[in-house]
Amino acid sequence: MLAQLIGNSARTNSITLQRLLLKAWLLLLLIFTSPSSANTLDEYQVKAAFIYNFIAFTQWPYEINQPLNFCIYGEDYFGQEIDHLQIKQINSKPIHVLRFSQLEKVKVCQILFVSKSNISNLPSILAFIQGQSILTIADTPDAAIKGIMINMVLAQNRILFEINLQAVRNAKLDISSKLLQLATKVYQ
Repeated sequence: MLAQLIGNSARTNSITLQRLLLKAWLLLLLIFTSPSSANTLDEYQVKAAFIYNFIAFTQWPYEINQPLNFCIYGEDYFGQEIDHLQIKQINSKPIHVLRFSQLEKVKVCQILFVSKSNISNLPSILAFIQGQSILTIADTPDAAIKGIMINMVLAQNRILFEINLQAVRNAKLDISSKLLQLATKVYQ
């Protein structure tokens, strides 16, 4: 029965895996963002789960033949929660979590989380990585409007996210339409 769900071709496998991931993610959204559970779960634990799915539903314009480097630029508010990404894989690629305080080092990243502590430097950060296929993520109000590709917002004990589709396209990344449908706002 599982073989029937997954199918025979690699494309069918990929589509089925994406559907399963999306269903699991929707379940996480329902469980982790209900008002009764929001008080018991750490905000950054939920954000780490969101980040995993953001990565899973993003495609880069080139084949990645190395681990996916998820980098935090600035103060790390996640603590050990984000380190759990390192036991997961996306398309058979492990995820490495790196933390940087120097902007020059972020060029090794495929995913860059810009910490609240560095958001005031956002124009220079985005200028530094311009032209590179680096998925940018933040959790600061108005970050998507200012050029961050995916911004998470805590509203009424729920984690919501918005997407700057123009910034995604400028970096030659492709975000699944399923992810776009879940966003509270999509900036063109």
